[in-house]
Amino acid sequence: MIHSMTGYGKCVVEYNGKKIHAEIKSLNSKALDLSTRIAPLYREKEMEIRQIIQQGVERGKVDFTLWIEKDEAASATQINKTLFEEYYKQLVDISNSLSLDAAKGLQANNSATDWMKVILRMPDIYTHTEAEELTDAEWAEARKAVEGSVQQLIDFRCQEGLALAQKFQEKIDNITALLASIEPYEQCRTEKIRQRIVDALEQQIGIDYDKNRLEQEMIYYIEKLDISEEKQRLTNHLKYFIDTMKEGKGQGKKLGFIAQEMGREINTTGSKSNLAEMQNIVVQMKDELEQIKEQVLNVM
Repeated sequence: MIHSMTGYGKCVVEYNGKKIHAEIKSLNSKALDLSTRIAPLYREKEMEIRQIIQQGVERGKVDFTLWIEKDEAASATQINKTLFEEYYKQLVDISNSLSLDAAKGLQANNSATDWMKVILRMPDIYTHTEAEELTDAEWAEARKAVEGSVQQLIDFRCQEGLALAQKFQEKIDNITALLASIEPYEQCRTEKIRQRIVDALEQQIGIDYDKNRLEQEMIYYIEKLDISEEKQRLTNHLKYFIDTMKEGKGQGKKLGFIAQEMGREINTTGSKSNLAEMQNIVVQMKDELEQIKEQVLNVM
């Protein structure tokens, strides 16, 4: 069955006190348009990540994000106690030398918090941990997150594809029913056209005419307005559309081409109708086909 190009997937794995998040979402596009945002620790694996995504996604405008969420205890930044004490002493000395009340304020409960904020904003007050290195074990877990998010995206696309297939089947059935409803008007159209021409000859022009010649011209005229071939080709296209849907994913472009051919036959039927009732039905068929064309852009 067909797959949609619209989808979303997310997978989270835990490793050594951190959560590794992989998120991917896609929209329709003529080809694969992939953009990635990867945490610095995993950036060296970008090409491998892209290969994983390309193998599973194939087509669409895809946004992929891989980031790390650390536990608060593991990610808490350490305060440089020695430097903190040095800043404290300097502030007290400056306050004393200028006869300010800062020294008392540093020890008072009602203002100590404000001075604490000042010291915590001073340069190099925090110590920084050494840069992490990506281990094979951690990458194995991160890779599981990447693959899991891609698989969820594929599952999502499959579900959306089923919904699209149902929608297409409904629209194809509607066009088929509308095409069948043309037949009664088609049968009485010949007599209406003949009577309209006779009335024009007798009432408006007011001349005698050769009835045999009129019948010959009528046959030629009716043949030009005959839509039997258009109906047959449109019926074939409708069936081919349904059969193509059942062939599996990757049929989006092919379905688009079939929809174009269906449009040609419907337009030709409309131009040959020459009857208001038939043209109204053709308009309804065009409306159903436009809805198919809009949705077929989402098919992978």
